[in-house]
Amino acid sequence: MSDTIEKVKCLIIGSGPAGYTAAIYAARANMFPVLYQGTQPGGQLTTTNEVENFPGYPDGVTGPEMMIQLQSQAKRFETDIRDGWVTKVDFSEGEHKVWVNETKEIHCDTVIISTGASAKYLGLDSEQKYLKLGGGVSACAVCDGFFYKNQEVVIVGAGDSACEEAHYLSKLCTKVTMLVRRDEFRASKIMAARVKNTKNIEILFNTETEEVLGDGQVVTGVKVKNNQTQVVHEIPVTGFFVAIGHKPNTDIFKGFLDLDETGYIINTPGTSKTNMEGVFVSGDAADHVYRQAVTAAGTGCMAALDAERYLAAKDSTFEVSTSNYN
Repeated sequence: MSDTIEKVKCLIIGSGPAGYTAAIYAARANMFPVLYQGTQPGGQLTTTNEVENFPGYPDGVTGPEMMIQLQSQAKRFETDIRDGWVTKVDFSEGEHKVWVNETKEIHCDTVIISTGASAKYLGLDSEQKYLKLGGGVSACAVCDGFFYKNQEVVIVGAGDSACEEAHYLSKLCTKVTMLVRRDEFRASKIMAARVKNTKNIEILFNTETEEVLGDGQVVTGVKVKNNQTQVVHEIPVTGFFVAIGHKPNTDIFKGFLDLDETGYIINTPGTSKTNMEGVFVSGDAADHVYRQAVTAAGTGCMAALDAERYLAAKDSTFEVSTSNYN
């Protein structure tokens, strides 16, 4: 083994709620975790203005503040938190090899994958502007819908997720306008029927977003175009929701780990185990259903406990810590 190769007991890839929770549990179990933050330190929550549905914050908390607190807690137990991102892996020879920034090689006894999934957006400059400002653009109705209570919003999408989120928003908002690019839904018939039968949901078929309108701070409306008639008009709203899917950040694991057709890592039900021994997954990299901070944190705990038990089974000198069960 070259002197340039580092050996670690537990490597955590990603720094969202799943990664930091895994780090806290792994550190308390004397696994001396090394965590690489990735290209977006703190994960998707760093783009979320307010988090009100995570237990323990009765007055709510901003996404960036919450991630700073999780990072501090992981550091308190001496997690080695590093800048950088994993660019290549090799799990083919029974040893877990990982390359960081294409140069640094690390050999790991265990790997916990917490790389998350990225929401897909339309890519409009105006959309990205108000997303970054936290001023009315969101890809998670369950996370942010409450802030638009008794207001009017738009949601873009035509699949089951879009219908589910539109129906959720309809319980909070006075009016929800769905923008569907084609002349029909991609959603299942039962989901399509649900939104069609909801009185305060208006569906605009053959309609595309031209521009997200705002006052420089918050969203005030949406300019849309009918792609059949070419007629353009504006819809006054305070919220612009995008529900056109997520892409799991798992491309580097192709060929080594079992992925579903969308790219989510397949885990053994009820565990964080992947098809590769010693490699575990947590958070949105494997979760295409819930995608919440609290569920991500829970699976981060599971991954650390599974990794701890894996090491104990391999090495009789490594004992399962009781501190994680207190």
